Amino acid sequence: MLIARLIADPAKLETRLDRATVALEGEGMRVALAQMLDFCGDVLQLSLPEGDAATLRAVLDEHFSPADLLVSERDIAVPDLFVSDMDSTMIGQECIDELADFAGFKERVAQITERAMQGELDFASALAERVALLAGLSEETVETCLAERIRPMDGARTLVATLKARGCRTVLVTGGFHHFADPVAEQLGFDRVVGNRLAVADGKLTGALTGTVTDSSVKERVLREEADRLGPDTTSLATGDGANDIPMLRAATWGIAFRAKPKARAAATGWIDRGDLTALLDLFGIPRDEWTSR
Repeated sequence: MLIARLIADPAKLETRLDRATVALEGEGMRVALAQMLDFCGDVLQLSLPEGDAATLRAVLDEHFSPADLLVSERDIAVPDLFVSDMDSTMIGQECIDELADFAGFKERVAQITERAMQGELDFASALAERVALLAGLSEETVETCLAERIRPMDGARTLVATLKARGCRTVLVTGGFHHFADPVAEQLGFDRVVGNRLAVADGKLTGALTGTVTDSSVKERVLREEADRLGPDTTSLATGDGANDIPMLRAATWGIAFRAKPKARAAATGWIDRGDLTALLDLFGIPRDEWTSR
């Protein structure tokens, strides 16, 4: 069984659906049912008795892009566990890039960040190189950067609060820094935070990290450990945007790429390309009158 839910431009939706159906039939995949969901009027659901999930995603991407999409090989229900990346996912910025701007070399750091997110550089090495450039920056500057530059992504608080209201455990796991992640998590309502720690001496950054580096393997491990703790039937949702998120996206029941880099998008079971983070609530069938930001 395959289920696809998507949110796309309503213009010529039926025509595009007809073409997608024909394309899927050409791949030997029959659409048994196509319907707009009663509880989420903008969501189109397709049900297929069999087929390949990657092929289904590719065909729908070709005919409906840009769209918000979730493809599942099981019934879709509100997840028990939500694990998310932070930078450019739960917040609209890359913290280390903004911090580097205060130090006067944002462009240099941003280039390294972009290559790491594209999967062109080893994450740990790229992180160490960027953090070293921050040596001598005052801890007060970090606090100023947080206050002046860092903003939640549209829909982030509503997404987290609504999932928690449904009994979902929420975890923020980031290759960024606790200096930013802790207050962001508190603001958005996450239950747990995992991230990297900037070393500080005499009120200034030393240019190093303390403790274990939170890389892609740690992100995946956190998701698996949290799921195991909740029990064998736990369903999980992960969101992220870069190459560092790929193992986590693949390990989740549903891995959603949020406005993501190509490699992360290709590894995901779905993506948000059109709406904000509340599109996930639509895709999981939570009626809008049940959304909350508290």
